[in-house]
Amino acid sequence: MKKILYLLLAVSIISCNSPNEKGAQNQLDSNIKTISKINGISFVATRDSIDHTAITPVKNYNANYAAIIPYAWMKSLEQPQVNYEENRGWWGEKPHGVASTANHMKDQGIEVLLKPQIWIGRGDYTGNIKLESEEAWKVLEDSYTDYIMRFVHIAAKEKVGMFCIGTELDSFVKERPAYWLQLIKNIRKVYSGKLTYAANWDNYKHVTFWNDLDYVGVDAYFPLSDEKTPNAATLQQNWKKWKDEMKGVSKKYGKKILFSEYGYISADYAGKEPWKNAGEDRAVNEEAQQVLLQGLYDNVWQEEWMAGGFIWKHHAEKSRRRGYEKLFTPQGKKAQVTVTEAYRLSL
Repeated sequence: MKKILYLLLAVSIISCNSPNEKGAQNQLDSNIKTISKINGISFVATRDSIDHTAITPVKNYNANYAAIIPYAWMKSLEQPQVNYEENRGWWGEKPHGVASTANHMKDQGIEVLLKPQIWIGRGDYTGNIKLESEEAWKVLEDSYTDYIMRFVHIAAKEKVGMFCIGTELDSFVKERPAYWLQLIKNIRKVYSGKLTYAANWDNYKHVTFWNDLDYVGVDAYFPLSDEKTPNAATLQQNWKKWKDEMKGVSKKYGKKILFSEYGYISADYAGKEPWKNAGEDRAVNEEAQQVLLQGLYDNVWQEEWMAGGFIWKHHAEKSRRRGYEKLFTPQGKKAQVTVTEAYRLSL
């Protein structure tokens, strides 16, 4: 009788570990990981406190993720101190405001990317920080660490799904690689969620610590068209180069690409230099924004290496939307329907 039982057990073990069943289980695991995309909205911090009604419009996009962005600031590219004061600024950027906003999001089934980032002077590009001494770099590192770890602890306490360790800090990343590796280790000791870094579209290939993160974050302002209003054929052709590039980086590191930011202004020539706002010489053009977003969803969103992304951006306060006719937000524009439908299809 014992021999029969042992024989049955052995057959059972062999059967459970057969190549076909292993393959089926691996396929199941893969499917689970790719059931839905990260349908993200970048949520502009509010000046005053909010309740659940401010979150419902985000949910209405069919969003399943939202980025909360508490800013710190530096006076200039040459002055290294990162300044963040809990008692100043808007409610949505203070620790209790960040935590409250995150909880309102999660109450409506929206996961959170906590994405603290720096604003410099009058809007100078953060990737061009230029420091001349070891002492200055040390000031930047120490003050940046204090700022980031403050929100790492909030991310851990509130159990948010993802944390972004930095945004478009090209020169800082290039000049201080050891610092970033140590920062990631320190974050991992406190926070167990997913990690990414938001690299600019023309710099993400040069980041050296993707192996230590969960997603390759790209602020996806790739140039796509010189046309006043792009057409679908142009976009399909011009996405090929960028798709091949991203696929290669994804394969190299074994990580999916996450568009930590993406979007287009609603003005003429929106696809030419998509990172720029429109001047007075460029007219409102909602169709350009809509076509560019549809082109992104048609050509990129369903790629296997594509994790999803966060559209730039949504304003919860009407007072913050003045003069936004040509700005990035899709609110109240043709593009709002485009985003909502694309997100519905990829849930």
